[in-house]
Amino acid sequence: MWPKYEKIAKRLKTALQEFSATEHPLPGIAAAAAAETLALQMVASLRRLDYTQHLRKRHISPDRADPSSPLFDPERGSMYLASQGQFDEAFWLLFLSAHFGKHRKHGWLRVKEVYSGLGSGQWTWARISKDPGSFRIWLTAHAHKIGGGFSNHRKYESLRADSKKGTASVIESYVEWVGPHRSHAKMVRDLVQAGGNDPHSIFDHFYRSMKVLRFGRLGKFDFLALVGRLDLAPIEPGSAYLIGATGPLKGARLLFGGTPDANISEKVLEERLRALDAKLKVGMQVMEDSLCNWQKSPKKFIHFLG
Repeated sequence: MWPKYEKIAKRLKTALQEFSATEHPLPGIAAAAAAETLALQMVASLRRLDYTQHLRKRHISPDRADPSSPLFDPERGSMYLASQGQFDEAFWLLFLSAHFGKHRKHGWLRVKEVYSGLGSGQWTWARISKDPGSFRIWLTAHAHKIGGGFSNHRKYESLRADSKKGTASVIESYVEWVGPHRSHAKMVRDLVQAGGNDPHSIFDHFYRSMKVLRFGRLGKFDFLALVGRLDLAPIEPGSAYLIGATGPLKGARLLFGGTPDANISEKVLEERLRALDAKLKVGMQVMEDSLCNWQKSPKKFIHFLG
């Protein structure tokens, strides 16, 4: 247990049990060990959010955005670029980090090598948006030289330039989504205007508009949640987006139905999760993440890193 969060874990466990006793049964946490484990998974998710907020308050070296530097880190690099007014580049680098993910062994190596162009010229947003087809040509010649790997969440992706579902096609569809003649700032303004003043509604407009190849429910949720955490757009998920989900859906069904395959619709589960969050006040990003991890080991806490 992390000492700083011990009281929070106890509060969440108590709140879960009270909700189950007075508002709606939660058979998935009938065992005290299950309630404690879910509370700890929520704490682990809260810690990840707190860490992002901590980073935003610290000085960030420009080397974090430099793919030639050993300090390169695309998420921190995106924060640095945004702080310097380089909004397009911040968004673009964050998208690359979401597409490739952080490999458990090789870290950000794949992002670093693609973004750097392996010494043949950096693939900046200005360059890629002007002529995305040239990236496919480059990838055809250089894919065999690119090291690292995709993260666990992106393990079914491919670098193959000749694939209709490979990285080149994904990037072309991202450029099309933003629009080659529309900046990311303009895209955000358009979606904020459509979503009104509500971060949940704006998130939903982002989510539904994001027609990017190979970014299904999980890819969109993770990317847009990160966009919100890094304050690139005033968005926050107001639901767990259970339609199309696997782990979070199993977790919600386990919690409310007692088994991961309980016959409860996504719509009903979303309503119950909103009621539960009104009690817990952790937010849907934490709810989605913690339920996904909890269902993997419901009675014994395991600290999953993604």
